[in-house]
Amino acid sequence: MSTGTMAVGEPAEQDGTAVLPRIVHRPNEGDPAGPGVARLEGDWSLLPLRGHFEALSAQAAELWRQGVAWDLCSLQRLDNAGAMMLWDAWGQRMAGEVVWLPEHQAMFAKLNVPKLPTARRGRMPAGVTAFGGDLFLMIEHLVAATRLLGQLAIDCWHLLKSPGLIAWRDISVNIYRTGAQAMGITALVGFLVGVTLSYLTSRQLRLFGADIYVINILGLSVWRELGPLLAAILVAGRSGSAMTAQLGVMRVTQELDALSVMGISHTIRLVLPKIFALGLAMPLVALWTSCMVLAGGMVAARATLGLDYVQFLHGIPAAVPEANLWLGLGKAHVFGMLIAFVACYFGLRIKPNSESLAVGTTSSVVSSITVVIIADAAFAIIFQSVGI
Repeated sequence: MSTGTMAVGEPAEQDGTAVLPRIVHRPNEGDPAGPGVARLEGDWSLLPLRGHFEALSAQAAELWRQGVAWDLCSLQRLDNAGAMMLWDAWGQRMAGEVVWLPEHQAMFAKLNVPKLPTARRGRMPAGVTAFGGDLFLMIEHLVAATRLLGQLAIDCWHLLKSPGLIAWRDISVNIYRTGAQAMGITALVGFLVGVTLSYLTSRQLRLFGADIYVINILGLSVWRELGPLLAAILVAGRSGSAMTAQLGVMRVTQELDALSVMGISHTIRLVLPKIFALGLAMPLVALWTSCMVLAGGMVAARATLGLDYVQFLHGIPAAVPEANLWLGLGKAHVFGMLIAFVACYFGLRIKPNSESLAVGTTSSVVSSITVVIIADAAFAIIFQSVGI
């Protein structure tokens, strides 16, 4: 490279009032044999640089390898495109000697961000990465749920010492919303399920001449398993989603923040009343649902097998031990508290935006049903182990 003047683009070429960019290489006044000074002139913005990127970038890289000093004070304009081109030509690090304006220094300081070293030796398969992300998310949910459970335990102890803080009115309202208002949908679904179950069962029993045992099958399965489980799934989809949406809307409208500012605990004022209310209402809803399932089964048994209604009603107490009724009610109580806990947990995690509200409500319903089925399987194993 000679030490004479070298430029890409002529100053006479102009685009409006903007002078086309160029690099002028001049030798040092005191040391003509030295690397010299590269002075940038013209408009180094995106539009004037168009068509000159390759030539200017190659010239800047060659001058940087020679160790020249850089003078940016004569620039008419410099934007991110020009700064990025110089940064790449300088090997993405600061050149040795640079004379520039304060605004240039701030622009290059944004580019001089150290990159974190990557220790990955190979790319993990997409399935493994997704499984690991889901696993960590599940662990995060378990830790957060355990933290909420511990806070509820502390609040319960505090309420035992100060019963005046119990929100009886909220508990009553939630019992009405989750219990009384759910009777219609649970009655309809329970009756139809009973009709279907009795019809399918009677067709098989008729082949063996055991028509009367439809009472035993319906009574035992409904009181112990089907009634509480069906009621829990319906309540999780109806009342659990409503609880999550209520807390989510309070998060979006900043009502939860207002309660915190006033020193009111979210768990005492909002979460515990819902858990207590659904824990009390769920056994009653399960009992009502079981009765509707048996009513549908009784109607179907009369239509398909000719069993009299009185015979059906008298046969249920004899076929189903009383312990199964209490086991079903106890399971329904646990299901109700689990549904309310999961619904409130996801409601408190909702962020103040509409997308998070929709995702949180969906996750609440799916998680509630999953937790209920897991708890029902655990109860079945425990009761089998103790011989009940």
